[in-house]
Amino acid sequence: MLARPRRALLDLRASLPGLDWCAASSACADCTHSFAVISRVAGMRGVRVVLIGGTSNVGKSTVARAVADSLGFECLSTDALARHPGRPWRTPGREVPTHVAEHYRSLTVDELITSVLDHYVRLWPRIEGLITSRTTTSGAGATVAGLVLEGSALWPVRVAQLVTPHTAAVWLTADETVLRARVHAAGRHDQASPEERALMDTFLSRTLRFQALMLEAVDRLDLDRIDTGSGRSVENLADAVLETVDRQHAVGRSPTR
Repeated sequence: MLARPRRALLDLRASLPGLDWCAASSACADCTHSFAVISRVAGMRGVRVVLIGGTSNVGKSTVARAVADSLGFECLSTDALARHPGRPWRTPGREVPTHVAEHYRSLTVDELITSVLDHYVRLWPRIEGLITSRTTTSGAGATVAGLVLEGSALWPVRVAQLVTPHTAAVWLTADETVLRARVHAAGRHDQASPEERALMDTFLSRTLRFQALMLEAVDRLDLDRIDTGSGRSVENLADAVLETVDRQHAVGRSPTR
């Protein structure tokens, strides 16, 4: 006779065939997915799109991939929908494009914020269309693949106005110390030239200003946000996103907020 948690896990496995279950879960309860996480997934079966917003270097991409893996959803980034000057530091095999360096060298922080927010305004119709396409059925009546979409372009004011069904949203945050450490580590700030450091510092200033504006909107609209600092693991953060999504009664909003 199977123990109750194991039996419950197998029942969930049978009812959710779309998830990427590990092979062992058919014979034991030691599945990659914890029982608690799978239980929440079962409770949010109606959700087809999970939106994860936040400023640069807050951990959106990593957490989004973990959430998508838990749900068996596709994971995409709004960055892939249209180009805008990205991170102004060298990485192995990639130099900073001239136009990117000039973008951060020539504009003030206020101008950089205006530039990126204007870009997101232009991008929004494509984002909204993508969300809508994943919350409806195909012509044959089959449900399309679920989606975890992450990106800074998921601006709170526009997301809060969504009326698409089966959609949830959460914003990730981190304090200034965490964001500075991540940007400096990614750009190898201690090994960079003075000019390279100046570009990184400008990018960091834009990142912090963007988050301040985003947080003002998130809190004013009573939207859900999760702090990624304090050494929290990716698994812990993914669980927190799933818990938050499971509670929401409207896009981005939990009843307790």
